[in-house]
Amino acid sequence: MRELVSLVQEQLGPLLAPRSTAELAGIAILAGVAEELLFRGLLQAGLGRVLSDMAALAITSAIFGLAHFLTPTYALLAFVAGGYLGAWFLLQGNLLTPIVAHALYDFVAFICLVRRYQGRSKPE
Repeated sequence: MRELVSLVQEQLGPLLAPRSTAELAGIAILAGVAEELLFRGLLQAGLGRVLSDMAALAITSAIFGLAHFLTPTYALLAFVAGGYLGAWFLLQGNLLTPIVAHALYDFVAFICLVRRYQGRSKPE
């Protein structure tokens, strides 16, 4: 898990650190909306028309995990998160809950990442 955090910090830290809190919120909202429209609204709903809801959920979660493949651990975590978001989509019958949950998760993760990145090697 430490390797995963270090990898994400190295990759995204320089991109996100100069952003304001409002900009990080905007990025998180855009990511939440775009990814949920694609994965739950298009893919899961489309597969749900020809497969069972559970099969559509499993396939969409697997694709979500693969789309977020940085490391095997991160792909597994994204698969689980995709299942969680997809289950909310099934339970609620709309995309609002998964969009809000996804955007909120991304926003908190961005804030934590930026703080960690900025505090990693302060001069003494």
